[in-house]
Amino acid sequence: MSTLAERQMQFLFALRSKGVTDARVLTAMERTDRALFVKGHFADRAYDDMPLPIACGQTISQPSVVGLMTQALQVQPRDKVLEVGTGSGYQAAILSHLARRVYTVDRHKTLMRDARAIFTKLDITNLTAFTADGSFGLPDQAPFDRILVTAAAEDPPGPLLAQLKVGGIMVLPVGQSDSVQQLIRVSRTETGFEYEEIRPVRFVPLLEGLGKD
Repeated sequence: MSTLAERQMQFLFALRSKGVTDARVLTAMERTDRALFVKGHFADRAYDDMPLPIACGQTISQPSVVGLMTQALQVQPRDKVLEVGTGSGYQAAILSHLARRVYTVDRHKTLMRDARAIFTKLDITNLTAFTADGSFGLPDQAPFDRILVTAAAEDPPGPLLAQLKVGGIMVLPVGQSDSVQQLIRVSRTETGFEYEEIRPVRFVPLLEGLGKD
């Protein structure tokens, strides 16, 4: 059985081999122990590059996809970031190492309770978590420098586009079905929005309303 240090080294090597090369992103992922966010039967798979099930029928994304999404977001140290879809809290914890301020929302109270407990344990002070319908963003805190969406919509939601600053970037999966989704980067310019495809992905759908849990 490999030691924890060896598994963590293999974890970072796997990230690099999948194209996560940004030094700040790799450091943030090294400082965020995925094992804290994976419970039960799957705890021993925490350092494998694979998605794993969590409560409420959701998943914790595979680390290489988390890394590529974070890298595509190009978070700067002074940025205010909105994450839609807290899930386990893993992605939000990584963002907290990169941004000045992170707001994260999820429609499931159960997930939010568990994620908040981990954020408290890790003493993350620049992160605020809400139970809310993320498809409407957080108008009270807008505008945002960066927005990350961890569930797939048919198109980038209008309220989220509206809450993105000029010069801001949003990264999200889009697609109508489980099987055909594309991770895209949306950049807001003075004159509108520019869209760029990054890679095919598979995410749970972005649903409106609060979860029944």
